[in-house]
Amino acid sequence: MQPDPTNLLYRLDITTPLIGFYDAPDPEPFQSMVDETKGGCVFDHVQEWYQGKTLHLTPEKHGCRGAGRSICGVESFPTEQLVDFLVDKEGLKASKELMLEWVKHSRPYKPIHGHILIGPLKPGQEEYLRTVTFIVNPDQMSALTTGAQYFSHPTDAPPVVSRFGSGCSLFVAFDNLDIPQALIGATDTAMRENLEPDQLLFTVTKPMFKRLCELGENSFLYKSFWTGLRKARGLPDL
Repeated sequence: MQPDPTNLLYRLDITTPLIGFYDAPDPEPFQSMVDETKGGCVFDHVQEWYQGKTLHLTPEKHGCRGAGRSICGVESFPTEQLVDFLVDKEGLKASKELMLEWVKHSRPYKPIHGHILIGPLKPGQEEYLRTVTFIVNPDQMSALTTGAQYFSHPTDAPPVVSRFGSGCSLFVAFDNLDIPQALIGATDTAMRENLEPDQLLFTVTKPMFKRLCELGENSFLYKSFWTGLRKARGLPDL
């Protein structure tokens, strides 16, 4: 059963929909769907997510070639061409050698079932859910990063990480999707034009989503640091 985020969203004033990244064998349960046929960015579809629609990607219809490589398992971008584009055209690494090293060590997501579906959480499809993404402002980001470490031990894997990569790759850029971990997203300037200036993404694995949904009355969400910040922002008492 999917954890219930209702209280978490209420305490954080998050009104944007939570976005699920699904890897499913059958797209039918995910109506209404939008197929990517124009070769555009995954984040061109943000407004459609707000309308309750789900983006449907496959190896044959995966949008831009970056998304094909990063999340659909399609190597449609020759490595040399990819490196030239990212370094010569976009200046994202100090040298081609450094970018090539990064490309070789990156681990794109390999789909299990062939249908990647990105959109609002879909009840009954928890088996195929890989990650959950919050669309948040900086204050909400600060609360989620605090919540992510709430149950964490010093010897655990880092509860929150930040990685270099395309916006869509950061939906699943985890070493292990089965441990509680979060990733700060929307750090790719190429996709940020689809978000508001004060919006970031906070993507979590299913175990971390469960932890966040379990934050209770003993947690910081009910204490002075958070309530004081809300007061400073002119938000009403909860």
